Amino acid sequence: MTRAELTASGLQADASRQAPSSRAEAPPGATLAAVRGAALDVRALPSFAFGARSMMWWATLGLMLIEGTVFALTLATYFYLRSHVQVWPPQEPPPDLAVGTGLTLLLLVSVWPAMRAKAAAERLDTGGVRLWLTISTAFSILVLVVRAFEFGHLNCRWDSDAYGSVVWMLMGMHTFHLLTDAYDTLVLNVLFFTGPLEGRRYGDVGENAMYWYFVVFSWLPIYAVVYWAPRLG
Repeated sequence: MTRAELTASGLQADASRQAPSSRAEAPPGATLAAVRGAALDVRALPSFAFGARSMMWWATLGLMLIEGTVFALTLATYFYLRSHVQVWPPQEPPPDLAVGTGLTLLLLVSVWPAMRAKAAAERLDTGGVRLWLTISTAFSILVLVVRAFEFGHLNCRWDSDAYGSVVWMLMGMHTFHLLTDAYDTLVLNVLFFTGPLEGRRYGDVGENAMYWYFVVFSWLPIYAVVYWAPRLG
């Protein structure tokens, strides 16, 4: 048997051993690589993936870890400042609880359409993605409107004292994250209606939902600190 025949035989054996796991990991409707002579033809392999098989998934995870650390450091700053005064807030009433609680409930509900959009993307269901991305976009815009209203109910100015500065810092950072993900959701939504619609856009929907989960659940400790820490002493 020649070297080329041995190589082709080895590639075929490797492909047969790896085929089940590759098929399980490929997106729906994907075609596996084929052995053609002594070469492995990968032209039919998918150009995108979901979850941890996607580079964008890892990039989004890294971004969330960095931004989560910034949130944690700012929350630590809040309690550091609190430890240096007897009365907290020093001269202002706590933020209005109803507005912050209403926004929190709205954010939690908004996770549902994001989950549905992600599930539709993983099925390559274009109609489902369009529907749930549109609903997610509407939720993100509504959240931003309520957030703008919320700033007027913090009962402090950013330059009033250390308390006001750290509260506005927390709120401002989280608002920036809301804005960036709302913009990303809107752009994806437009692309799914107008094109060009490439396969990797379905993967983008999954990463977009993942980041929205981070935006929502990172708000919960911020909400607890901004709205409840001043009331609990």
